[in-house]
This record gives sequence, structure tokens and C-alpha cells, in this order.
Amino acid sequence: MRRVVDAQIGPRLEGAIYTNQDGAFEVLAVIRDPKRARELLNRRCAQWALIVQDRLRPGAEPFAVGSVWTTSDHLVREADGTPANTNGGGTR
Repeated sequence: MRRVVDAQIGPRLEGAIYTNQDGAFEVLAVIRDPKRARELLNRRCAQWALIVQDRLRPGAEPFAVGSVWTTSDHLVREADGTPANTNGGGTR
């Protein structure tokens, strides 16, 4: 199950910034505790959640997401602050 969760989260670790059709988001926290993820997302089957903040909207409040990493997602900055390789997106 851990490999599945890792693949679903993708490279979105704390400090990473990624973009998709919805905007650009900084990952503030990765929640791997299923109980906490279910509470945050209000989904009975959630195994993980991300707390993200929209970087394109000044003053945006952090919020929880549970969407899997796909080819529509693109890493802008890795968790360590290194600019990401821009040769492609996710795994799906």
C-alpha cells in the first residue's frame, strides 16, 4: 500500500511547488495518517492528503487536496527548493 500512496502523491513533498489546470500550489504538509486524511477530505476511503496553498492568489488560505499525481501535474520546484526538471509531468 505504501508504494501505491507514494505513486499517488508523486513528488509533492513539503516545500514543493506544482502546477496543473487549477493553478500553482505549494505543498505545506503531507498527511499520511489515514484517519486524519479522512477527516480533512471528508472521504471514507482517503489514505493520505496534502495541505496546499494557491501561489497565484495573494492571501489564499491553505486547504486539503486528495487528487492523485497525473501527467496534467508539473513540478515547478522540488521539496528542497531546487528548480524541477521541466521535461514532463506525472505518471498518468
